[in-house]
Amino acid sequence: MTRAQLLADDPLWLILVKAVALLLLGALATMAMIILERKIVARMQHRPGPNRVGPNGWFQSIADAIKLPFKEQIIPDTADRKVYFLAPIISTIPAFLAFSVIPFGPEVSIFGERTVLQLVDLPVGVLVVLACSSLGVYGIVLAGWASGSPYPLLGGLRSAAQVISYEIAMGLSIVAVILYTGSMSTGDIVDAQSTGWYFYLLIPSFIIYCISMVGETNRAPFDLPEAESELVGGFHTEYSSMKFALFFLAEYVNMVIVSAFATTLFLGGYMAPWPVSLIGDNYFNTGWWPLLWFFTKTWFFLFVFIWLRGTLPRMRYDQFMRLGWKILVPANLVWIVLVVALRAFRNEAEISATTILVAGGIVLLVLIGLSFLLPDRAAPDEDADRVPVTGGGYPIPPLDLVVPDKDAAAPRRVRRKRQTASVGAGAEKETEQ
Repeated sequence: MTRAQLLADDPLWLILVKAVALLLLGALATMAMIILERKIVARMQHRPGPNRVGPNGWFQSIADAIKLPFKEQIIPDTADRKVYFLAPIISTIPAFLAFSVIPFGPEVSIFGERTVLQLVDLPVGVLVVLACSSLGVYGIVLAGWASGSPYPLLGGLRSAAQVISYEIAMGLSIVAVILYTGSMSTGDIVDAQSTGWYFYLLIPSFIIYCISMVGETNRAPFDLPEAESELVGGFHTEYSSMKFALFFLAEYVNMVIVSAFATTLFLGGYMAPWPVSLIGDNYFNTGWWPLLWFFTKTWFFLFVFIWLRGTLPRMRYDQFMRLGWKILVPANLVWIVLVVALRAFRNEAEISATTILVAGGIVLLVLIGLSFLLPDRAAPDEDADRVPVTGGGYPIPPLDLVVPDKDAAAPRRVRRKRQTASVGAGAEKETEQ
């Protein structure tokens, strides 16, 4: 039986078990991610980190989960209450829905029932993940607008622009994977990587996806929608208690989703890595072993999220948007055209992939060599427009500075008013005298 047939044959109790397991996976992964992030970043910055609650502070996430529901709920007077309450829910639900199409493993037996470690296998599973990641921004935008405060509104608008920009780059990076696989089903994409993982066959797509997924989840160094130095806390400034916890949960669940999606698209999904897969006639790719490989790859991406946060400073907003629109999107389009041309050429001429890669490498080396032969750009003359400075390094005004006459620079109507006012003031003085 195929994957879709096995899933269609699942009884109701097994579907409920899978759904509950996915909900628990999102919540538990969030709690583990929070404490690991605080511990790892503290280690990078040579400080203790959480060390009070539980052994060596490892129960800090549990304490936070208990504390947040009991905190006071403060609602601004100017808030639109209905939208204010719905916004966190709109952000959280799509994040959990995306888990349903992720394949966690191959065929297994659960209480004697043959099934696949996946909730549903849709023909357009890739689009479902993209749609769920896009819907989450509606909650962020509505939260910023419904708070009735300027800083959350700015954070919501920033997030909308950011997600639109990097959602396009992320979607385009998946096109090459779909072209190679010939399907948008996540299960088919994993099966197609049995002969080679796409992270090295489609290196540009992999790199662009990794950059886009950081921007998509509003994580450092792309956390502009909640930049503390500019927006206090961004779109969730006016939120507290459980509503704030839902935003927090949605952010971390989205991180798990994009990491699991990257594993599915580029790292072979639940397949064992190359040396291990050769042991025992592919034994480690059967049964429950693939769960270990899948979560190992996913947590590698989650560690990269933490690593970036503890390493890189926040980008300026113009730099961030320039990276998305002027670098990632054009590079993606060029790469898609190249992949389509190579696929067509390979199918027509029946040339192996190794030959195409070698020829592409030679062309790339030739282009790099030609770039070194190009003449250097003439350096601009720095002395031409240099402003003379004093000894303290501050610019001084020119010696022939002339202050413009306000009456000469003002419009004719303004000059008439000033003349009339001056004439009236002179007449009043003569009357007083």
